[in-house]
Amino acid sequence: MKKRYQVLALLSALAVITYLDRTSISVSGPRITQSLHLTETEYGWLQAAFSIAYGLFQIPMGILGDRKGVRTVLLIVVIWWSLFTFLTGLSNTFAILLIVRFLFAVGESGAFPNIAVAISKWFPVQERARAQGYIWMFSRIGAALSPLIIVPLQKVYGWHVVFFVFGFIGIGWGLIWYFWFRENPSEMPGISIEEIKEIESNRKIKKNSAPLSFRQLINNRNLWALVLMYFFYMFGAYFFLSWLPQYLKNGRGLSEKDMGLFSSLPFVLGAIGCWLGGYLSDYFVKKTNLKWGRRIVGFSGLILSGICIIAASISVNNQVTIIFLSLGLAFKDLTLPVSWTVATEIGGKNSGAISGTMHMFGQLGSTIMTIGFGYMVAKNHNWNLPVTLIGCVAIVSGFLWFLIDASKTIENTEKFEPTE
Repeated sequence: MKKRYQVLALLSALAVITYLDRTSISVSGPRITQSLHLTETEYGWLQAAFSIAYGLFQIPMGILGDRKGVRTVLLIVVIWWSLFTFLTGLSNTFAILLIVRFLFAVGESGAFPNIAVAISKWFPVQERARAQGYIWMFSRIGAALSPLIIVPLQKVYGWHVVFFVFGFIGIGWGLIWYFWFRENPSEMPGISIEEIKEIESNRKIKKNSAPLSFRQLINNRNLWALVLMYFFYMFGAYFFLSWLPQYLKNGRGLSEKDMGLFSSLPFVLGAIGCWLGGYLSDYFVKKTNLKWGRRIVGFSGLILSGICIIAASISVNNQVTIIFLSLGLAFKDLTLPVSWTVATEIGGKNSGAISGTMHMFGQLGSTIMTIGFGYMVAKNHNWNLPVTLIGCVAIVSGFLWFLIDASKTIENTEKFEPTE
């Protein structure tokens, strides 16, 4: 196996761990709220604390990866959030849990911007969407595995033990990563000269490029279109990570056993969507060009997603709702690897900073949804109304892809097309 695929395998394992840790609070939500006597509004603020910290630290973590290297930065952030995963299990009041989840998110904010940097260094342009597809596919696998692991585990040992186990797993990954990975392909022991040339001949990374100025960022229409698209994308996507178990149990009346089973299905199809989106985008890039190869998948995925989510919200049949929600996340996740690939393509040498900027706006959207969902349910006593809104927002996000051009970097206005 080529070294870059070994790197991808290790990063994919991190994606699984990241989503196991992140969704554990959601799957354990009904038991945590009962144990700590939390209201729906307080539970919403627990999710929002994660979103706020996760969003605020996206850009600093991305810049840190650009400047200090992903080998060191990923070690630090993974160990950090794993320790706070462990501490989540020791929390016994709402205030303590709120602080711990905020600090947990500070660490997790460094995961995907730095994974994006690693992929930009280790993969040629024509393979990046597929690489991102695998990363996000495994993130969805982690989310799908989460209820299947957590529900039986907490039934036997309690919800606290879940966080102890996941914390130790993350620390183990961090140590393996640091002692095996190398920042650049040419530094990796055992890599062939042919693979180094294969990677470095078409990476689209400028050497010695200056850091982007704030003016370059705020004046770039391409970046604004990307971050607004991702803002609306995450507004809906985070529903599946934060409120779905509560929605199925309290809004649709499913038992805890059925909730654990059916809340996994959207992430199974989402994993397929991530994998397929990466492959389709790279295929269309070869058949058309970089701009339309990315745009076709991004637009069509989000439009179809919005239609499915709206259909789920108005259905009176729980099984039909679950099927449409699952298809909604699958179509939505066609766009996910493409979004992160475009961020590295327009970011170039500053791909960590651009990825972090995009994800920061995404987390702003998820924060608004997370808090707003709880308040909408409390005020209207209607669990389906905010789901309908999420579907409408996904459609808006899809149309923004017509303003995004992956071939235009932020560093300059020159167009880039990968060579064969």
